[in-house]
Amino acid sequence: MRRAIRTAAIIGGGIGGLAAAIGLRRAGWRVTVFERQEAIPATGTALGIWPAALQALDTLGVGAAVRERAEPQQAGEFRRPDGSRIASIDVERLERRTGDRVFLLSRPGLLGLLHSAASDCDLRFGTPVGSVVPLRAEFDLVVAADGVFSRVREEVFGVRARYAGSTAWRGYLDNLPTGTFTEVWGAGAKFGVTPMEGGRTNWYASAGAPEGQFHPGAELGVLRGMFGTWPAPVATVLAALTEQRILRHDIYVTPHLPSYVSGNVVLLGDAAHAMTPDLGRGACEAVIDAVTLTNCLIKDQNLMAYDAKRRRTTQRLARMAGAAAWLTHVRRGVPVRDALLKASLRAGPPA
Repeated sequence: MRRAIRTAAIIGGGIGGLAAAIGLRRAGWRVTVFERQEAIPATGTALGIWPAALQALDTLGVGAAVRERAEPQQAGEFRRPDGSRIASIDVERLERRTGDRVFLLSRPGLLGLLHSAASDCDLRFGTPVGSVVPLRAEFDLVVAADGVFSRVREEVFGVRARYAGSTAWRGYLDNLPTGTFTEVWGAGAKFGVTPMEGGRTNWYASAGAPEGQFHPGAELGVLRGMFGTWPAPVATVLAALTEQRILRHDIYVTPHLPSYVSGNVVLLGDAAHAMTPDLGRGACEAVIDAVTLTNCLIKDQNLMAYDAKRRRTTQRLARMAGAAAWLTHVRRGVPVRDALLKASLRAGPPA
């Protein structure tokens, strides 16, 4: 766009939406955020903040606060259900390459920092958006950051999220500190444990399952049935869990789109490229999307410059996440699967 964009409507007050609000406001725009929830959540599980996302947060003025509040990943390894090690993560290698480690911070913790930094925007929580048509007419730019089940994506692009074939459990435990990332891979299922700020332990599990096959009030029994014979730290977490502390949800992904832009509407975060959580990059890519979008507009590039910079990159990461999910769900040929995991770790993760 050659004319200056002065007003922006952001649909979604989550991580990507608030990051975009901060970036655009710092660039001098008038920003209005529409969020259907009444407030940011008070509880939630941990996110891995990778170096590239930390650098993006630095440009938004919140990177230092994230590093101060979050737990740095000190070590990591992948194990088998018998306790034997598949491979270790070279944390120092990533730090040498990027200057940063992965930091673990709860979703509410990151949202709180972003919300504070966006306080000079017009934040309209408890304000769902129906059709995007009125906003397209009123604002110069409409940023759709409304998540994996994006109404804007469906209305403007005609694309719905699809079930990825797997389900997930997650939660956290108080007063159970750990400094180590551990992920245990069995045949068709995995269980992970990570640090979390405040001396808490974040945990998650996933397995292939039919869509919507939940067990309300009985998920703890399901977890113990699947993972009950696995060693610590899985056994430690399962022994401490209560039914009320378990979150369960199916995993959905966004089909690859031909563009993230339509007129003055742009998609970012899960609305554009929801991926399986196996790389732990969803929140990171939403922040990077927001900063990239802001930079493209500051430089007076059109919105297609944002699409060119982010679509292929995020779709490649989505394919990588899908491949990792496929490896997780392998039931036969597990030794070959483990060898592939080792090889991927030697190649090193994207920063």
